[in-house]
Amino acid sequence: MTVSKENHRTEPTNHQMTDHTEDGPQKQPITACLLSAAFFSTLGSSFLYGYNLSVVNAPALYIENFKNNTWLARYGMPIGNETATLLWSITVSILAIGGLLGAIVVKFLVKVLGRKRTLLLNNIFALTAVLLLSFGELARSFEMLIIGRLIMGVNSGIALSALPMYLGEISPKYIRGFIGQFNGVLINFGVFTGQLLGLPDLLGQESRWNFLFAFMALPALLQLCVLPFLPESPRYLLMEKKDEAGAEDAFRRFLGKEDVSQELEEVWAESRAQNNQEVISVLGLLRNQAVRWQIITAVITIACYQLCGLNALFFYTNEILSGAGFTDSLIPYITLCTGGIEVLASFVSGFLVERVGRRPLLIFGFSGMAVCYCALTVFLNIQDKASWIPYLSFVSILAAIACFAVGPAGTVFILVSELFEQSSRPAAFMITGTVLWLSNFTVGLVFPFIQEALQTYVFLVFVVVCTLGAVYLYFVLPETKNKTFVDISQSFTNRDRSPMSNQTEKWNCLSLQGLKMYIMVLFPSTFFLKKASIRLLSEQQSDRASKSVTVSDDPTPNSSLKLNMLKHTPE
Repeated sequence: MTVSKENHRTEPTNHQMTDHTEDGPQKQPITACLLSAAFFSTLGSSFLYGYNLSVVNAPALYIENFKNNTWLARYGMPIGNETATLLWSITVSILAIGGLLGAIVVKFLVKVLGRKRTLLLNNIFALTAVLLLSFGELARSFEMLIIGRLIMGVNSGIALSALPMYLGEISPKYIRGFIGQFNGVLINFGVFTGQLLGLPDLLGQESRWNFLFAFMALPALLQLCVLPFLPESPRYLLMEKKDEAGAEDAFRRFLGKEDVSQELEEVWAESRAQNNQEVISVLGLLRNQAVRWQIITAVITIACYQLCGLNALFFYTNEILSGAGFTDSLIPYITLCTGGIEVLASFVSGFLVERVGRRPLLIFGFSGMAVCYCALTVFLNIQDKASWIPYLSFVSILAAIACFAVGPAGTVFILVSELFEQSSRPAAFMITGTVLWLSNFTVGLVFPFIQEALQTYVFLVFVVVCTLGAVYLYFVLPETKNKTFVDISQSFTNRDRSPMSNQTEKWNCLSLQGLKMYIMVLFPSTFFLKKASIRLLSEQQSDRASKSVTVSDDPTPNSSLKLNMLKHTPE
């Protein structure tokens, strides 16, 4: 039996597990240490990110009133419409600015501190933000809310890069997708928790909205209490710190076995394949022709993840439910279904990702969303024809959310961590993190204009985005399930050697140049878009004011801007 096992190991295939018997692959059981590391690292990171995407929706009216009253007390006059809109816009969109800052600094943090210590340090940002957000009203300072949102954005930007690295590096290849899905599941659960606690019967009241922000301290403190006793990434210890003893101990604890020589040899093989290269810079990664397909694939996947239209779905949900005859007091409880569907679908994705693979889930997710958007466009344009048609619209929304949760919601972050080897991974996450947050900020700014111009046909824009994303992934992305990082890199190297590579050389160069221009040009231009957006929304407020509807009386103040608070995955 032993000889047979060794023979199997000398000829590894792309679908090889850690251990083999004559009956086939035999997986090691998942240890409590590995599950604890996955759960508590995501609880204080991705859960907080998801929670922040939805938590400000319920107290939006109370926050607006607080700002109005504070302004009146300070300056002795009511706040103007344009100023109120500006403050609300900054409060909402500043999270993305903080996320961008976090994504920029994460490369240096994970290199110096490691993956685990970066996550632990990140809790300082979370707890600082909690204090500012919770006591802003007591201090009569709406500036504390804005600064708190900015700092929480930094926390999210660091978490969404450092966490996938940690999860990918501590997991055996045969469950790397399953462990990586903790990220997506906890994001969606965080969104659902924010929706649930924000209900009027719980904390969604004027006297309790501060507790919605105070709740965020709990997951951060739990992570601070547990994660220090769990191991660091063994790949980081071995390849970057050259600490073989520490890496061996980490492997033993994560895998629950004494003999981890095969895992150590796999990491050494990856190190030799990179010629013991040090962690490379972002510019060095962009100039490296050997990873051009990985960069393009990661950027396109992340961009499609952000631009796939989930914001538009949540924008129309209340309108559709109102058209179906539901009262305003009942709608928050019904929209809770959207968060519940996300959580359930992400659990399904967690069990499918190692059976079906990353590539089919991503293609299914984007293509399924495109089909749902087509159906929703039809239903929105004929919903006045019959009383039951709004229900079909709502079902289309739930189906699109389910497709997103099964496909891109968690799989995107797994994919980015798998596409790059150890030396390239920090720079790659800095690039994709920048694209992620710039796309998030752009959607929040541009969507009101698109919605104003296209109305119910706005989903056709997202049909194009999702379709193009699915087509690109179908033709370019290789399956990464159950492969080592070296095997995955080799898959792209083989593509570079194919005849198609010569035909697309010019297109690849243009794509990378486009990425650089996107980063350098888009961010400054958003401030001009912001100014135009504020002017547009101020005009809309003036129109409402002429109809005797004030900001304080409107149950959904600045609904166009509230879109930015809704998850990009949800959000």
